[in-house]
Amino acid sequence: MIAGRIPIRTHLVTEKDDIVDVVKKYTGDIAAPGDIVAVAESVVAISQGRIYLSDEVKPGLIAKFLCRFPGKEGSLAAPPSMQVAIKETGTARFLLAVAAAGLGRLVGRRGDFFRVAGSDLALIDDFAGTLYPFDRHIVLGPKDPQKIVDRIKKETGVDAVITDVNDIGNVDILAATGGVDLQALNSFLKDNPHGNDDQQTPVVLLVSAENMRELLC
Repeated sequence: MIAGRIPIRTHLVTEKDDIVDVVKKYTGDIAAPGDIVAVAESVVAISQGRIYLSDEVKPGLIAKFLCRFPGKEGSLAAPPSMQVAIKETGTARFLLAVAAAGLGRLVGRRGDFFRVAGSDLALIDDFAGTLYPFDRHIVLGPKDPQKIVDRIKKETGVDAVITDVNDIGNVDILAATGGVDLQALNSFLKDNPHGNDDQQTPVVLLVSAENMRELLC
């Protein structure tokens, strides 16, 4: 049973880091079996080098046209982000997804774009969403998130999840080790304790009741 949470401040994680080593370094002295390590998906992707400097992306005509359609708050609303999404998906599949989305809306159905293009595109974070120097980067979703959490569990003995949480209370668990009660995590993550800005707390330790008593003694 989770009794509390501890946001963990880390150094600035870059593509030179192994995110599992980062977790071990900053939670090794306080985490214990029964706890859960929650890692923000954006910092996992950054450690994997899954980033594009927006100024170096050259949007094509398709990207410049299609970026007008997502809402202004969407991650694909800027031409560079849209171009990265097209590159990741492939032009033919991307255009097929756009057509599917248009047809779906005609019959009152939403979500067809990501069903065809791939749900990973929903994880793209537009620039200005993270701490300097990544505030001018487009950050993709992490690769093989299940392998990451499995490694954390194997090397630390602590369960782990990779999360995509926004500031309006939407919680999405991208990967989790076995035995984690995903539904129970919502209340501990809903207000987004991950800090990807000046807080620099991309790792949050969800502490079990037993370990909480040990830490407070």
